[in-house]
Amino acid sequence: MEFSVKSGSPEKQRMSCIVVGVFDSRKLSPSAQILDDASDGLISNLIRRGELEGLLDQDLLLHNVPNTLCDRILLLGCGKEKELDVNNFRKINAQMARILDQRGATEAFSCLTELHVKNRDIDWKIRQSIEAIEEQLYRFDQLKSDKQNTRRPLRKVVFSVSSRRDLPIGELAVRQSSAIISGIKLSKDLANMPGNICTPSYLAEQARSLGKTYRNFEVEILEESDMEKLEMGALLSVSRGSRESAKLITMKYSGAASAAEKPVVFVGKGVTFDSGGISLKPGAAMDEMKYDMCGAAGVFGAMSAIAELQLPINVVAIVPATENMPDGLATKPGDIVTSMSGTTIEILNTDAEGRLILCDALTYSQKFNPDVVIDIATLTGACVIALGGHPAGLFGNHNPLINDLLNAGKYSGDRCWHMPTWPEYKQQLKSNFADLANIGGREAGSITAAVFLAQFTKKYNWAHLDIAGVAWKGGANKGSTGRPVPLLMQYILNRIEESANN
Repeated sequence: MEFSVKSGSPEKQRMSCIVVGVFDSRKLSPSAQILDDASDGLISNLIRRGELEGLLDQDLLLHNVPNTLCDRILLLGCGKEKELDVNNFRKINAQMARILDQRGATEAFSCLTELHVKNRDIDWKIRQSIEAIEEQLYRFDQLKSDKQNTRRPLRKVVFSVSSRRDLPIGELAVRQSSAIISGIKLSKDLANMPGNICTPSYLAEQARSLGKTYRNFEVEILEESDMEKLEMGALLSVSRGSRESAKLITMKYSGAASAAEKPVVFVGKGVTFDSGGISLKPGAAMDEMKYDMCGAAGVFGAMSAIAELQLPINVVAIVPATENMPDGLATKPGDIVTSMSGTTIEILNTDAEGRLILCDALTYSQKFNPDVVIDIATLTGACVIALGGHPAGLFGNHNPLINDLLNAGKYSGDRCWHMPTWPEYKQQLKSNFADLANIGGREAGSITAAVFLAQFTKKYNWAHLDIAGVAWKGGANKGSTGRPVPLLMQYILNRIEESANN
């Protein structure tokens, strides 16, 4: 898909289709009014006859409108003007993409960027439009023998800006969005890939591919023998039951002016299939446990976007990648292991494996002298119960970092919600036989998981994103969402902007 920006009056655009909005009560948007004036009231006459009310999800496609240079005009219902919010703006853009792709319009000039969304500027509107369009058009059909290709797919969207002064802002928004979308697509593709293909070794190869593609990008892969030397007993306890060897993947992007600048470190949970181990999961929807590496997929997507934009920042990504399988050698409930930090852990439930691989990766991250560490994981079903499928759960030990992530989530639309990690919750992780138990009972399950991780993050500023509720959708629309790539990228962009202003 090709995206660009342009200023100019809509009736003068020689395009396959011009897209404009109509509000509830049949009120025309500014560009729709210009087209109506040019066509001697054709649009308003049709609306008065009841062809379109302006309600959300309504549309009307017009052909060969007099005194315009376009082939078609697509009118989209936008609902009540004062109620146009973030979600509805995305829905309208997704609807545009779906209609044009189905009806053979290969290019479009979108005037939806003129619609007013409270506290949102042209940069935001262009970026959200691109994300919504690409989300609507995304397909994972690499493994299908009969691909249903659109005969004349939508290939190009030009976004209208009000004046030439806005062109640089719009062009930057397009460039950033294109990189973010590329990262989201990579994240989705990795997560949607079945577990028999997307193994720890496959993830390692994808990292090597990124290292060959981008400048300032280094990759290091540690094997199980290397992890044994580092005494990563927690991570290795998870991989014991699998015939696929675990990998500890490190991707290092060095874009800052000074190599000495402390990096942001992302840690992504990479359980490429989670059977639960000896604590075997129920069979229903177990196929979706290929998505237990969505934290890793999100980290891959963010690193790809950062490197594509060649951003002036140092970022390190660490991905502990393994399967969690039942086997004669698999870790058993009641086993005690020693983590890289020296902390002993009683494994009461082998299905609480994500925290075991993350705790060693979090200890390992200290070697990079990080400014902040953010781990991303599909960690607990309890987070889904607490927050549903809308925000990710956010935990941490540093309020400024928490606030930065909350703000990035609000702007990007990839929201998170701050949860507590009070000392009282640690009582639930007491073990009679080891320093910590790996579960804390049914109550506050997402919190006790985060509190477990917090025991390994005392030497740096840390945040934890539990994305179990937002990383994928089940049912008829099953598939990865690509979250939290938009959140992570907005955090990075905000951080760079703040540094430039100081």
